[in-house]
Amino acid sequence: MKLSTSLVAVKKITSSKPRSTFADDELEQAAQLILESEGVVNPIVVRRTSLQSFEVVDGDFEYYAAARAREIDIRKGEMIGVFIIESENEETLTKQVEFFRKSKAFITNNVPAASDGIESRLINMESRSSNTESRVTNLESRFENRTIELQTEFRLEIKNINDRLKEIENRIPKPMEPLEALHTLSVSELTSKLRRVGINIKIIEKIISERDNGKFKSFSNVVDRIKGLGDKTMLKIIDSFAEGTV
Repeated sequence: MKLSTSLVAVKKITSSKPRSTFADDELEQAAQLILESEGVVNPIVVRRTSLQSFEVVDGDFEYYAAARAREIDIRKGEMIGVFIIESENEETLTKQVEFFRKSKAFITNNVPAASDGIESRLINMESRSSNTESRVTNLESRFENRTIELQTEFRLEIKNINDRLKEIENRIPKPMEPLEALHTLSVSELTSKLRRVGINIKIIEKIISERDNGKFKSFSNVVDRIKGLGDKTMLKIIDSFAEGTV
């Protein structure tokens, strides 16, 4: 199994170790180096806490340096390379972490400690700062989730509106060509529509009777086949259909 890094958003990572463990000036220097090189030469090791969130297993210093880099330049510092402990690589990565931690612990134990009073105050200050950063990260995550929810609701509402508009549109009677209307409207519909524009009932009866003998080929064909139907009356029928008054 080949070991490879994955790019993960810094804001999706948390650390159980307080930021106060590390000196601010060192984190600042490391953050600037991360931005200059646009990456970390020593990827941190993380374990999933959910589908899209992770916790540092090893490399807390690198993580806080990356978090500081993101504060300085969110575009360049948005992502960080990590090794993700999965079921297939858990044993080998855990062994490496445990082995290298021993070396780090030996070095740390041999570094002289600072004054207890100053160190205690610094730890308290950094702890408060870390808590503030954690709250900000949580707020960012909640804001992002809410934004996604609102976008989903908005898309659904737009879809519902479009569906309702289509339903209303389908209910609106489609315009009908006058010649087609003479062929396809029922006797009662055609009679009602033509009577409303003042067409003589005898002419209407002749139209209904004559259409049973075959479709009208044109408006002039209607005039030729219907005795008593003149050009002016035919134009009146055509105009009425075009204006939607029938």
